[in-house]
Amino acid sequence: MTGVRVKKSGAKAFLPEPEPRTEEKLYVASQWQLMWWKFRKHRLALVSGIVLILIYTLGIFCEFFAPYNPNAFDTQYVYAPPQVPRFFTKDGFSLRPVVYGYKRQINPETLRRTYVPDPDKVYPIYFFVRGEPYKLLGLWDTDIHLFGVKEGTMFILGTDRMGRDMFSRILYGARISTSIGLVGVFVSFVLGILVGGFSGYYGGVVDHVVQRLIEFLRSIPTIPLWMALSAALPAHWPPLRVYFGITIILSLIGWTGLARVVRSKFLSLREEDFVKAARFCGASQTRIVLRHMVPSFLSHIIASITLAIPDMILGETSLSFLGVGLRPPVISWGVLLQEAQNVRTVALAPWLLLPGVFVVITVLAFNFLGDGLRDAADPYTR
Repeated sequence: MTGVRVKKSGAKAFLPEPEPRTEEKLYVASQWQLMWWKFRKHRLALVSGIVLILIYTLGIFCEFFAPYNPNAFDTQYVYAPPQVPRFFTKDGFSLRPVVYGYKRQINPETLRRTYVPDPDKVYPIYFFVRGEPYKLLGLWDTDIHLFGVKEGTMFILGTDRMGRDMFSRILYGARISTSIGLVGVFVSFVLGILVGGFSGYYGGVVDHVVQRLIEFLRSIPTIPLWMALSAALPAHWPPLRVYFGITIILSLIGWTGLARVVRSKFLSLREEDFVKAARFCGASQTRIVLRHMVPSFLSHIIASITLAIPDMILGETSLSFLGVGLRPPVISWGVLLQEAQNVRTVALAPWLLLPGVFVVITVLAFNFLGDGLRDAADPYTR
């Protein structure tokens, strides 16, 4: 035991060494530690980060979490309403969650098929059950799903016009809709750093030309421009090529905002002492930009990227909803919403609008996370 030895009433005692004061911790902490301490005070940003981790986990391992094949259909359960898991049945409380089966009826006035819960058909929900075989992450063959029923049906979020499970389709759509934001932002990040960085570093004619190009791109209405570029994609392209085509289209338009942020930072940094020292040491222009100037405000870039991802997700959703983006059999949230764009579907099967709820949750989570990162990017402000 370490401490300070003191004498009191003829006895020797040890007092523990005092803890470093908070001010001293702040003085010796790195910038990343200061950012983390400030970020974790933003409770809403922390919760949003957890929500995004959950959404991306569900999207990456959607085959495991989805109880059914997203393309498997059953014409007996067209527009079937959600089967809500419950613990209380007519026989009492059950420790294992169950779902009620359907009782199909025909409406005598509209002749429309309706479904009502049947308490006599009780289907227990089991975890780690065997079902439709799949290849996890494209590597391992397995047929284990997180949960499911051994008999009957379990449509937690209902079915669509072909009797396909909406819960499984939403999970598969999460993989496409959320990944297109990451890929698109990565391409925009590279373009924004290079174009905006060299525009601010060189200035003069280069800066003038780049800024006029950015102003021209930002003056064009976004949706018509997306539609025109998407319509230029060949109709015979396979879904994977269309996916990358839409990603490139969104990236070619989304880099302008980041480029302006980088340009303004470079205008203020190019006269700093460390940039002049690197120039006098014979460093190349590219090395000065990428190794010295970009890391000096990397935290601001991270915050800007986080706020740009929702725009990419909304762009893909909008294009797919308008029918000029991703198309079936590709499953994305925009493709799922395209099937719910008529009034009849909204009135009779409102659960088909649930992909829009996931879009709203994801966009809000990114915005709250971006706000937290933006506040933490400058840990020295109060």
